Amino acid sequence: MRPLPQNQLDPKVKSVWRIGDALWITAAYLMCAFTFFVIALADPAGGWAWLVVAVMTAVWAISLIVAVVVLPPVRYVRWRYEVGENELDIAKGIVWRTRSVIPFVRVQNTDTKQGPILRAFGLAGVTVSTAAGQHEIPGLSFEEADVLRDRIATQARLAQEDV
Repeated sequence: MRPLPQNQLDPKVKSVWRIGDALWITAAYLMCAFTFFVIALADPAGGWAWLVVAVMTAVWAISLIVAVVVLPPVRYVRWRYEVGENELDIAKGIVWRTRSVIPFVRVQNTDTKQGPILRAFGLAGVTVSTAAGQHEIPGLSFEEADVLRDRIATQARLAQEDV
């Protein structure tokens, strides 16, 4: 079995994951709990609705703690990538681990992307597209993402010329 890739993401990506996950979990909680909150206010005998809101609030709090405290460090340790001579090697995943080896001859294009949270931390992601789909390396410094994108594009162009 080949060794794990050596390169890790920028450590600031843990903060990006924390903020993003907290926003998604909170948005889902608000959308679900709002209906029951309105029912509880409208129905004086609707004690069951208050119970549902209380349970949803407990689930939201536990989910928030897990997503903000527990998962980001583990996710960071598991995320690795490496650009070889002929392929891009990506390893990720906590429970379901994925190892993708993308031959440069299959690469169609490479992009960098930044959302507002990544931009606030000076980070970007590199997306590698093949006919089979897209693979993303998130959370690199913007300069490193540009260099990596260009390096993969160059390697892909050279691999296409060799075929």
